[in-house]
Amino acid sequence: MGDTALFVHKFDTPFYKGTVTINTGLFINGCWVDPVDKATIDIVNPTTGKVITSVAAGSSKDVDIAVEAAKKAFKTTWGLKCPGNIRGKLLSKLAELMEAQRDEFVSLEALDVGKPWHKANTKDVEISIMNIRYFAGWADKIHGQTIETNENKLAYTRHEPYGVVGQIIPWNFPLMMLTMKCAPALATGNVIVLKPSEITPLTALKFAGLVNEAGFPPGVINIINGYGNTVGEAISHHPLIDKISFTGSTLVGRKILKASAESNLKDVTLELGGKSPTIIFDDADLDQAIKWAAQGIFGNMGQICMAGSRIYVQEGIYEEFLARFTEVAEVLGTAAGDPFAPGTEHGPQASQIQFDRVMAYIDSGKKDGAKVQVGGERHGQEGYFIQPTVFTDCKPEMKMMKEEIFGPVAAVGKFKTEEEVIDIANATMYGLGCNIFTENISRGLRVAHQLEAGSAWVNFAQVASCAVPFGGYKQSGIGRELGQNAIDTYTQVKGVHVNIGLKL
Repeated sequence: MGDTALFVHKFDTPFYKGTVTINTGLFINGCWVDPVDKATIDIVNPTTGKVITSVAAGSSKDVDIAVEAAKKAFKTTWGLKCPGNIRGKLLSKLAELMEAQRDEFVSLEALDVGKPWHKANTKDVEISIMNIRYFAGWADKIHGQTIETNENKLAYTRHEPYGVVGQIIPWNFPLMMLTMKCAPALATGNVIVLKPSEITPLTALKFAGLVNEAGFPPGVINIINGYGNTVGEAISHHPLIDKISFTGSTLVGRKILKASAESNLKDVTLELGGKSPTIIFDDADLDQAIKWAAQGIFGNMGQICMAGSRIYVQEGIYEEFLARFTEVAEVLGTAAGDPFAPGTEHGPQASQIQFDRVMAYIDSGKKDGAKVQVGGERHGQEGYFIQPTVFTDCKPEMKMMKEEIFGPVAAVGKFKTEEEVIDIANATMYGLGCNIFTENISRGLRVAHQLEAGSAWVNFAQVASCAVPFGGYKQSGIGRELGQNAIDTYTQVKGVHVNIGLKL
Protein backbone atom coordinates (compact mmCIF):
# COMPACT_ATOMS: atom_id res chain seq x y z
CA MET A 1 0.00 0.00 0.00
CA GLY A 2 3.01 2.30 -0.08
CA ASP A 3 5.14 3.69 2.73
CA THR A 4 2.82 6.53 3.76
CA ALA A 5 0.83 6.33 6.99
CA LEU A 6 -1.81 3.64 7.44
CA PHE A 7 -5.08 3.69 9.35
CA VAL A 8 -5.81 0.29 10.86
CA HIS A 9 -9.14 -0.13 12.61
CA LYS A 10 -10.59 -3.26 14.16
CA PHE A 11 -14.37 -3.50 14.00
CA ASP A 12 -16.13 -5.76 16.48
CA THR A 13 -19.78 -4.98 15.93
CA PRO A 14 -23.00 -6.94 15.41
CA PHE A 15 -22.83 -6.06 11.70
CA TYR A 16 -19.16 -6.51 10.89
CA LYS A 17 -16.19 -8.07 12.62
CA GLY A 18 -12.84 -7.54 11.00
CA THR A 19 -9.90 -5.22 10.52
CA VAL A 20 -9.85 -2.51 7.87
CA THR A 21 -6.56 -1.01 6.70
CA ILE A 22 -6.39 2.05 4.46
CA ASN A 23 -3.64 4.38 3.38
CA THR A 24 -4.01 7.95 4.62
CA GLY A 25 -1.68 9.61 2.11
CA LEU A 26 -2.42 11.28 -1.21
CA PHE A 27 -3.08 9.02 -4.19
CA ILE A 28 -1.26 10.51 -7.17
CA ASN A 29 -0.12 8.79 -10.37
CA GLY A 30 -0.98 5.35 -9.01
CA CYS A 31 1.15 5.81 -5.87
CA TRP A 32 0.57 6.74 -2.25
CA VAL A 33 2.61 9.82 -1.46
CA ASP A 34 3.06 12.29 1.37
CA PRO A 35 2.01 15.87 0.68
CA VAL A 36 4.74 18.32 -0.27
CA ASP A 37 4.14 20.36 2.89
CA LYS A 38 3.71 17.32 5.20
CA ALA A 39 0.46 18.60 6.78
CA THR A 40 -2.33 16.45 8.25
CA ILE A 41 -6.04 16.69 9.08
CA ASP A 42 -7.66 15.06 12.10
CA ILE A 43 -10.69 12.92 11.31
CA VAL A 44 -13.33 12.85 14.04
CA ASN A 45 -15.91 10.20 14.91
CA PRO A 46 -19.18 12.19 15.06
CA THR A 47 -20.75 9.63 17.38
CA THR A 48 -18.20 10.34 20.11
CA GLY A 49 -16.51 13.58 19.09
CA LYS A 50 -13.14 11.86 19.37
CA VAL A 51 -10.36 11.71 16.78
CA ILE A 52 -10.30 8.52 14.70
CA THR A 53 -7.10 9.12 12.78
CA SER A 54 -5.25 11.74 10.77
CA VAL A 55 -4.94 11.92 6.99
CA ALA A 56 -2.52 13.78 4.77
CA ALA A 57 -3.51 17.33 3.85
CA GLY A 58 -2.55 18.38 0.35
CA SER A 59 -1.96 21.86 -1.05
CA SER A 60 -1.83 23.58 -4.42
CA LYS A 61 1.61 22.03 -4.92
CA ASP A 62 0.13 18.55 -4.76
CA VAL A 63 -2.67 19.56 -7.12
CA ASP A 64 -0.04 20.68 -9.63
CA ILE A 65 1.69 17.31 -9.41
CA ALA A 66 -1.58 15.41 -9.76
CA VAL A 67 -2.70 17.46 -12.77
CA GLU A 68 0.59 16.81 -14.55
CA ALA A 69 0.24 13.07 -13.91
CA ALA A 70 -3.37 13.12 -15.09
CA LYS A 71 -2.52 15.08 -18.23
CA LYS A 72 0.18 12.60 -19.12
CA ALA A 73 -2.16 9.64 -18.56
CA PHE A 74 -4.83 11.26 -20.73
CA LYS A 75 -2.42 11.67 -23.62
CA THR A 76 -0.68 8.28 -23.37
CA THR A 77 -2.86 5.56 -21.81
CA TRP A 78 -6.42 6.85 -21.41
CA GLY A 79 -8.66 9.30 -23.21
CA LEU A 80 -8.79 8.51 -26.92
CA LYS A 81 -5.95 5.99 -26.50
CA CYS A 82 -8.13 3.56 -24.50
CA PRO A 83 -11.16 1.99 -26.23
CA GLY A 84 -14.52 2.24 -24.53
CA ASN A 85 -14.85 -1.50 -24.03
CA ILE A 86 -11.61 -1.49 -22.03
CA ARG A 87 -12.75 1.44 -19.92
CA GLY A 88 -16.00 -0.37 -19.23
CA LYS A 89 -14.15 -3.55 -18.29
CA LEU A 90 -11.99 -1.69 -15.76
CA LEU A 91 -15.01 0.02 -14.21
CA SER A 92 -16.77 -3.33 -13.92
CA LYS A 93 -13.72 -4.78 -12.20
CA LEU A 94 -13.71 -1.84 -9.79
CA ALA A 95 -17.36 -2.52 -8.95
CA GLU A 96 -16.55 -6.19 -8.31
CA LEU A 97 -13.76 -5.24 -5.92
CA MET A 98 -16.05 -2.85 -4.07
CA GLU A 99 -18.70 -5.53 -3.76
CA ALA A 100 -16.15 -8.00 -2.41
CA GLN A 101 -15.17 -5.49 0.29
CA ARG A 102 -18.63 -4.09 0.79
CA ASP A 103 -18.76 -4.56 4.57
CA GLU A 104 -15.49 -2.64 4.94
CA PHE A 105 -16.86 0.29 2.93
CA VAL A 106 -20.10 0.28 4.94
CA SER A 107 -18.28 0.18 8.25
CA LEU A 108 -15.96 3.04 7.29
CA GLU A 109 -18.94 5.14 6.17
CA ALA A 110 -20.78 4.47 9.41
CA LEU A 111 -17.68 5.29 11.46
CA ASP A 112 -16.70 8.42 9.56
CA VAL A 113 -20.11 9.98 8.83
CA GLY A 114 -22.22 8.54 11.65
CA LYS A 115 -24.76 6.80 9.43
CA PRO A 116 -26.65 3.82 10.89
CA TRP A 117 -24.80 0.80 9.52
CA HIS A 118 -27.78 -0.85 7.85
CA LYS A 119 -28.67 2.37 6.02
CA ALA A 120 -25.10 2.90 4.85
CA ASN A 121 -25.27 -0.65 3.50
CA THR A 122 -28.61 -0.63 1.70
CA LYS A 123 -28.36 2.95 0.43
CA ASP A 124 -24.90 4.51 0.30
CA VAL A 125 -22.73 1.56 -0.65
CA GLU A 126 -25.41 -0.25 -2.64
CA ILE A 127 -26.05 2.81 -4.80
CA SER A 128 -22.32 3.52 -5.13
CA ILE A 129 -21.68 0.09 -6.63
CA MET A 130 -24.72 0.48 -8.88
CA ASN A 131 -23.35 3.79 -10.16
CA ILE A 132 -20.05 2.21 -11.19
CA ARG A 133 -21.78 -0.70 -12.94
CA TYR A 134 -24.28 1.52 -14.71
CA PHE A 135 -21.66 3.78 -16.24
CA ALA A 136 -19.40 0.83 -17.05
CA GLY A 137 -22.15 -0.16 -19.47
CA TRP A 138 -22.07 3.26 -21.12
CA ALA A 139 -18.33 3.28 -21.86
CA ASP A 140 -18.58 1.67 -25.33
CA LYS A 141 -21.90 3.33 -26.26
CA ILE A 142 -20.79 6.94 -26.67
CA HIS A 143 -21.91 7.66 -30.20
CA GLY A 144 -21.82 10.58 -32.57
CA GLN A 145 -23.99 10.88 -35.67
CA THR A 146 -23.71 11.49 -39.38
CA ILE A 147 -25.52 14.59 -40.56
CA GLU A 148 -27.16 15.11 -43.94
CA THR A 149 -25.70 18.10 -45.80
CA ASN A 150 -25.19 17.41 -49.53
CA GLU A 151 -23.73 14.75 -51.76
CA ASN A 152 -20.34 16.44 -51.95
CA LYS A 153 -19.77 16.59 -48.21
CA LEU A 154 -19.70 14.19 -45.28
CA ALA A 155 -20.37 15.59 -41.83
CA TYR A 156 -20.31 13.72 -38.56
CA THR A 157 -19.90 14.37 -34.83
CA ARG A 158 -17.61 12.96 -32.20
CA HIS A 159 -18.26 13.08 -28.45
CA GLU A 160 -14.81 13.52 -26.95
CA PRO A 161 -13.62 13.75 -23.34
CA TYR A 162 -12.49 17.05 -21.87
CA GLY A 163 -9.22 15.74 -20.46
CA VAL A 164 -8.39 16.56 -16.85
CA VAL A 165 -11.53 16.88 -14.75
CA GLY A 166 -11.52 18.36 -11.26
CA GLN A 167 -14.10 16.96 -8.85
CA ILE A 168 -14.98 18.21 -5.37
CA ILE A 169 -17.37 16.11 -3.30
CA PRO A 170 -19.27 16.78 -0.05
CA TRP A 171 -19.28 15.08 3.33
CA ASN A 172 -22.89 13.89 3.54
CA PHE A 173 -22.70 11.01 1.01
CA PRO A 174 -18.94 10.63 0.51
CA LEU A 175 -18.79 7.36 -1.42
CA MET A 176 -22.01 7.88 -3.35
CA MET A 177 -20.98 11.33 -4.52
CA LEU A 178 -17.53 10.04 -5.49
CA THR A 179 -19.01 7.33 -7.72
CA MET A 180 -21.63 9.69 -9.20
CA LYS A 181 -18.81 11.88 -10.45
CA CYS A 182 -15.98 9.43 -11.13
CA ALA A 183 -17.92 6.77 -13.01
CA PRO A 184 -19.29 8.86 -15.91
CA ALA A 185 -16.05 10.86 -16.16
CA LEU A 186 -14.01 7.66 -16.50
CA ALA A 187 -16.52 5.99 -18.83
CA THR A 188 -16.16 8.89 -21.25
CA GLY A 189 -12.36 8.85 -21.18
CA ASN A 190 -11.58 11.71 -18.83
CA VAL A 191 -8.91 11.63 -16.13
CA ILE A 192 -9.63 12.81 -12.60
CA VAL A 193 -8.21 14.94 -9.82
CA LEU A 194 -10.67 14.59 -6.94
CA LYS A 195 -10.86 16.23 -3.54
CA PRO A 196 -12.92 14.37 -0.93
CA SER A 197 -14.33 16.29 2.00
CA GLU A 198 -11.79 16.97 4.73
CA ILE A 199 -14.48 15.83 7.19
CA THR A 200 -15.24 12.41 5.70
CA PRO A 201 -12.40 11.16 3.45
CA LEU A 202 -12.05 7.55 4.61
CA THR A 203 -14.14 5.75 1.98
CA ALA A 204 -12.52 7.82 -0.78
CA LEU A 205 -9.13 6.57 0.42
CA LYS A 206 -10.48 3.03 0.58
CA PHE A 207 -11.72 3.47 -3.00
CA ALA A 208 -8.29 4.75 -4.11
CA GLY A 209 -6.74 1.59 -2.69
CA LEU A 210 -8.64 -0.47 -5.28
CA VAL A 211 -7.73 1.59 -8.34
CA ASN A 212 -4.47 -0.18 -9.17
CA GLU A 213 -5.92 -3.59 -8.43
CA ALA A 214 -8.73 -2.91 -10.88
CA GLY A 215 -6.12 -2.18 -13.55
CA PHE A 216 -6.43 1.55 -14.16
CA PRO A 217 -3.25 3.09 -15.58
CA PRO A 218 -1.30 5.43 -13.28
CA GLY A 219 -2.56 9.01 -13.29
CA VAL A 220 -6.11 8.27 -14.45
CA ILE A 221 -7.54 8.65 -10.93
CA ASN A 222 -5.89 10.97 -8.40
CA ILE A 223 -7.35 11.64 -4.96
CA ILE A 224 -6.05 14.52 -2.85
CA ASN A 225 -7.26 15.13 0.69
CA GLY A 226 -7.31 18.74 1.76
CA TYR A 227 -9.28 21.80 2.68
CA GLY A 228 -11.53 23.74 0.35
CA ASN A 229 -9.48 26.92 0.61
CA THR A 230 -6.31 25.09 -0.44
CA VAL A 231 -6.93 22.00 -2.57
CA GLY A 232 -10.43 23.04 -3.66
CA GLU A 233 -9.22 26.52 -4.54
CA ALA A 234 -6.30 25.12 -6.53
CA ILE A 235 -8.54 22.76 -8.51
CA SER A 236 -10.98 25.58 -9.26
CA HIS A 237 -8.30 27.89 -10.65
CA HIS A 238 -5.95 25.39 -12.30
CA PRO A 239 -5.38 26.30 -15.97
CA LEU A 240 -4.85 22.68 -17.07
CA ILE A 241 -8.13 21.42 -15.59
CA ASP A 242 -10.72 21.67 -18.36
CA LYS A 243 -13.88 20.84 -16.42
CA ILE A 244 -14.96 20.92 -12.81
CA SER A 245 -17.84 19.21 -11.03
CA PHE A 246 -18.79 20.33 -7.53
CA THR A 247 -21.45 19.29 -5.05
CA GLY A 248 -21.93 21.46 -1.99
CA SER A 249 -23.25 24.80 -0.86
CA THR A 250 -24.51 27.54 -3.15
CA LEU A 251 -22.02 29.94 -1.56
CA VAL A 252 -19.04 27.80 -2.56
CA GLY A 253 -20.60 27.07 -5.94
CA ARG A 254 -20.55 30.80 -6.69
CA LYS A 255 -16.85 30.93 -5.84
CA ILE A 256 -16.09 28.01 -8.16
CA LEU A 257 -18.02 29.61 -11.01
CA LYS A 258 -16.09 32.83 -10.47
CA ALA A 259 -12.79 30.93 -10.37
CA SER A 260 -13.62 29.30 -13.70
CA ALA A 261 -14.26 32.70 -15.25
CA GLU A 262 -11.01 34.06 -13.85
CA SER A 263 -8.84 31.15 -15.01
CA ASN A 264 -9.57 29.29 -18.24
CA LEU A 265 -13.38 29.28 -18.53
CA LYS A 266 -13.73 25.69 -17.34
CA ASP A 267 -16.95 23.90 -18.09
CA VAL A 268 -18.71 23.79 -14.71
CA THR A 269 -21.29 21.43 -13.23
CA LEU A 270 -22.71 22.52 -9.88
CA GLU A 271 -25.11 20.60 -7.64
CA LEU A 272 -25.90 23.01 -4.83
CA GLY A 273 -28.31 23.71 -1.98
CA GLY A 274 -32.01 23.10 -1.64
CA LYS A 275 -35.11 24.00 0.35
CA SER A 276 -37.42 21.41 -1.11
CA PRO A 277 -41.18 21.40 -0.50
CA THR A 278 -43.27 18.37 0.41
CA ILE A 279 -46.93 18.91 -0.53
CA ILE A 280 -49.63 16.67 0.93
CA PHE A 281 -53.19 16.97 -0.39
CA ASP A 282 -56.37 15.96 1.45
CA ASP A 283 -56.80 12.83 -0.66
CA ALA A 284 -53.28 11.47 -0.06
CA ASP A 285 -52.68 8.03 1.42
CA LEU A 286 -51.92 9.55 4.81
CA ASP A 287 -50.07 6.54 6.23
CA GLN A 288 -47.66 6.54 3.31
CA ALA A 289 -47.39 10.33 3.16
CA ILE A 290 -46.32 10.49 6.81
CA LYS A 291 -43.67 7.81 6.36
CA TRP A 292 -42.26 9.35 3.19
CA ALA A 293 -42.35 12.89 4.58
CA ALA A 294 -40.37 11.71 7.62
CA GLN A 295 -37.87 9.93 5.40
CA GLY A 296 -37.68 13.04 3.22
CA ILE A 297 -36.47 15.29 6.04
CA PHE A 298 -35.02 13.02 8.73
CA GLY A 299 -33.18 10.58 6.43
CA ASN A 300 -29.41 10.87 6.78
CA MET A 301 -30.11 13.14 9.78
CA GLY A 302 -31.48 15.79 7.42
CA GLN A 303 -28.09 16.10 5.70
CA ILE A 304 -29.53 15.80 2.21
CA CYS A 305 -29.44 18.56 -0.40
CA MET A 306 -32.96 17.70 -1.57
CA ALA A 307 -34.40 17.26 1.95
CA GLY A 308 -38.13 18.02 2.12
CA SER A 309 -37.70 20.59 4.86
CA ARG A 310 -40.84 22.61 4.06
CA ILE A 311 -43.94 20.44 4.52
CA TYR A 312 -47.27 21.89 3.37
CA VAL A 313 -50.42 19.98 4.31
CA GLN A 314 -53.91 20.73 3.00
CA GLU A 315 -56.13 22.06 5.77
CA GLY A 316 -58.58 19.13 5.82
CA ILE A 317 -55.92 16.70 7.11
CA TYR A 318 -53.49 19.14 8.71
CA GLU A 319 -54.28 18.40 12.37
CA GLU A 320 -54.20 14.64 11.92
CA PHE A 321 -51.00 14.79 9.90
CA LEU A 322 -49.27 17.01 12.45
CA ALA A 323 -50.22 14.80 15.39
CA ARG A 324 -49.06 11.61 13.71
CA PHE A 325 -45.95 13.16 12.15
CA THR A 326 -44.98 14.44 15.60
CA GLU A 327 -45.25 10.90 16.96
CA VAL A 328 -42.99 9.61 14.20
CA ALA A 329 -40.37 12.23 15.05
CA GLU A 330 -40.58 11.37 18.76
CA VAL A 331 -40.13 7.65 18.08
CA LEU A 332 -37.22 8.32 15.74
CA GLY A 333 -35.58 10.38 18.46
CA THR A 334 -35.67 7.41 20.82
CA ALA A 335 -33.83 5.36 18.15
CA ALA A 336 -30.83 7.70 18.05
CA GLY A 337 -27.48 6.23 18.98
CA ASP A 338 -24.42 4.24 17.94
CA PRO A 339 -24.50 3.57 14.17
CA PHE A 340 -23.25 0.04 14.84
CA ALA A 341 -26.00 -0.85 17.32
CA PRO A 342 -29.03 -2.83 16.11
CA GLY A 343 -32.13 -0.68 16.22
CA THR A 344 -30.36 2.62 15.60
CA GLU A 345 -32.27 4.69 13.06
CA HIS A 346 -30.92 8.19 13.74
CA GLY A 347 -27.26 9.11 13.93
CA PRO A 348 -25.30 12.27 14.69
CA GLN A 349 -24.61 15.26 12.49
CA ALA A 350 -21.34 14.73 10.65
CA SER A 351 -19.23 17.31 12.49
CA GLN A 352 -19.11 19.84 15.31
CA ILE A 353 -19.39 22.63 12.75
CA GLN A 354 -22.54 21.12 11.28
CA PHE A 355 -24.01 20.47 14.74
CA ASP A 356 -23.46 24.10 15.71
CA ARG A 357 -24.92 25.33 12.44
CA VAL A 358 -28.12 23.32 12.78
CA MET A 359 -28.58 24.29 16.43
CA ALA A 360 -28.17 27.95 15.44
CA TYR A 361 -31.03 27.59 12.95
CA ILE A 362 -33.18 25.93 15.61
CA ASP A 363 -32.43 28.80 18.01
CA SER A 364 -33.23 31.27 15.24
CA GLY A 365 -36.61 29.66 14.66
CA LYS A 366 -37.44 29.83 18.35
CA LYS A 367 -36.43 33.51 18.59
CA ASP A 368 -38.44 34.39 15.47
CA GLY A 369 -41.61 32.98 17.05
CA ALA A 370 -41.95 29.56 15.41
CA LYS A 371 -43.41 26.87 17.67
CA VAL A 372 -41.38 23.76 18.50
CA GLN A 373 -43.79 20.88 18.11
CA VAL A 374 -41.19 18.26 19.02
CA GLY A 375 -37.40 18.14 19.47
CA GLY A 376 -35.40 21.31 19.22
CA GLU A 377 -32.55 20.17 21.47
CA ARG A 378 -29.39 18.09 21.34
CA HIS A 379 -29.69 14.38 22.09
CA GLY A 380 -27.41 13.01 24.80
CA GLN A 381 -24.15 14.50 25.99
CA GLU A 382 -21.64 12.83 23.67
CA GLY A 383 -21.24 13.27 19.94
CA TYR A 384 -23.18 15.52 17.58
CA PHE A 385 -26.73 14.23 17.98
CA ILE A 386 -29.74 16.51 17.40
CA GLN A 387 -33.30 15.49 18.12
CA PRO A 388 -35.61 15.21 15.10
CA THR A 389 -37.32 18.59 15.21
CA VAL A 390 -40.68 19.83 13.93
CA PHE A 391 -41.66 23.51 13.84
CA THR A 392 -45.09 25.03 13.20
CA ASP A 393 -46.31 28.63 12.96
CA CYS A 394 -43.46 29.45 10.60
CA LYS A 395 -43.56 32.61 8.50
CA PRO A 396 -41.94 32.87 5.04
CA GLU A 397 -39.63 35.69 6.11
CA MET A 398 -38.03 33.64 8.91
CA LYS A 399 -34.37 32.75 8.37
CA MET A 400 -35.09 29.06 8.94
CA MET A 401 -37.69 29.15 6.13
CA LYS A 402 -35.43 30.84 3.60
CA GLU A 403 -32.07 29.16 4.13
CA GLU A 404 -30.93 25.56 3.86
CA ILE A 405 -30.55 24.08 7.36
CA PHE A 406 -29.09 20.69 6.35
CA GLY A 407 -30.27 18.99 9.52
CA PRO A 408 -33.25 17.07 10.94
CA VAL A 409 -35.51 20.13 11.09
CA ALA A 410 -38.94 20.28 9.43
CA ALA A 411 -41.35 23.21 9.17
CA VAL A 412 -45.00 22.17 8.80
CA GLY A 413 -47.65 24.56 7.47
CA LYS A 414 -51.15 24.33 6.00
CA PHE A 415 -52.68 25.42 2.70
CA LYS A 416 -56.13 25.63 1.11
CA THR A 417 -55.82 25.39 -2.65
CA GLU A 418 -53.57 23.88 -5.27
CA GLU A 419 -52.78 27.30 -6.74
CA GLU A 420 -51.83 28.67 -3.32
CA VAL A 421 -49.41 25.88 -2.47
CA ILE A 422 -47.69 26.06 -5.85
CA ASP A 423 -46.98 29.74 -5.27
CA ILE A 424 -45.72 29.06 -1.73
CA ALA A 425 -43.54 26.13 -2.82
CA ASN A 426 -41.93 28.14 -5.63
CA ALA A 427 -41.21 31.16 -3.41
CA THR A 428 -37.56 30.23 -2.80
CA MET A 429 -34.22 30.86 -4.48
CA TYR A 430 -33.68 27.09 -4.59
CA GLY A 431 -35.10 24.50 -6.98
CA LEU A 432 -33.60 21.08 -6.39
CA GLY A 433 -36.46 18.71 -5.53
CA CYS A 434 -40.13 18.47 -4.57
CA ASN A 435 -42.47 15.77 -3.26
CA ILE A 436 -46.21 15.61 -3.97
CA PHE A 437 -48.74 13.30 -2.31
CA THR A 438 -52.21 12.79 -3.79
CA GLU A 439 -54.33 9.89 -5.02
CA ASN A 440 -55.39 12.08 -7.95
CA ILE A 441 -52.60 11.30 -10.39
CA SER A 442 -53.67 14.06 -12.77
CA ARG A 443 -53.24 16.60 -10.01
CA GLY A 444 -49.97 15.02 -8.92
CA LEU A 445 -48.50 15.38 -12.41
CA ARG A 446 -50.00 18.83 -12.92
CA VAL A 447 -48.39 20.11 -9.72
CA ALA A 448 -45.08 18.35 -10.44
CA HIS A 449 -44.93 20.12 -13.81
CA GLN A 450 -45.56 23.55 -12.27
CA LEU A 451 -43.04 23.33 -9.43
CA GLU A 452 -39.66 24.90 -10.14
CA ALA A 453 -37.39 21.97 -9.33
CA GLY A 454 -35.01 19.66 -11.14
CA SER A 455 -36.55 16.52 -9.64
CA ALA A 456 -40.13 15.76 -8.64
CA TRP A 457 -41.41 12.73 -6.77
CA VAL A 458 -45.12 11.87 -6.78
CA ASN A 459 -46.27 9.75 -3.83
CA PHE A 460 -42.79 9.06 -2.51
CA ALA A 461 -39.60 10.99 -1.79
CA GLN A 462 -35.93 10.99 -2.76
CA VAL A 463 -35.69 7.58 -4.38
CA ALA A 464 -33.28 8.44 -7.16
CA SER A 465 -32.02 6.25 -9.99
CA CYS A 466 -28.62 6.21 -11.63
CA ALA A 467 -30.41 6.23 -15.02
CA VAL A 468 -32.42 9.42 -14.35
CA PRO A 469 -30.80 12.89 -14.55
CA PHE A 470 -30.38 14.84 -11.31
CA GLY A 471 -29.73 18.53 -10.76
CA GLY A 472 -31.29 21.83 -9.83
CA TYR A 473 -33.19 24.84 -11.09
CA LYS A 474 -32.43 28.41 -10.02
CA GLN A 475 -29.67 28.63 -7.36
CA SER A 476 -29.65 24.87 -6.80
CA GLY A 477 -27.16 24.32 -9.56
CA ILE A 478 -26.03 24.16 -13.16
CA GLY A 479 -26.03 21.01 -15.27
CA ARG A 480 -27.12 17.45 -14.58
CA GLU A 481 -25.60 14.30 -13.16
CA LEU A 482 -26.61 10.65 -13.62
CA GLY A 483 -28.13 8.99 -16.65
CA GLN A 484 -27.21 9.84 -20.22
CA ASN A 485 -27.06 13.48 -19.16
CA ALA A 486 -23.92 12.68 -17.16
CA ILE A 487 -22.33 11.19 -20.27
CA ASP A 488 -23.17 14.39 -22.13
CA THR A 489 -21.81 16.44 -19.21
CA TYR A 490 -18.39 14.82 -19.48
CA THR A 491 -18.04 15.02 -23.25
CA GLN A 492 -17.69 17.86 -25.74
CA VAL A 493 -19.04 17.59 -29.26
CA LYS A 494 -16.80 18.02 -32.30
CA GLY A 495 -18.27 18.48 -35.77
CA VAL A 496 -16.12 16.95 -38.52
CA HIS A 497 -16.60 18.08 -42.15
CA VAL A 498 -15.14 16.00 -44.98
CA ASN A 499 -14.98 17.22 -48.56
CA ILE A 500 -15.80 14.39 -50.93
CA GLY A 501 -16.57 16.38 -54.07
CA LEU A 502 -16.51 20.12 -53.58
CA LYS A 503 -14.02 21.95 -55.79
CA LEU A 504 -13.00 25.60 -55.98
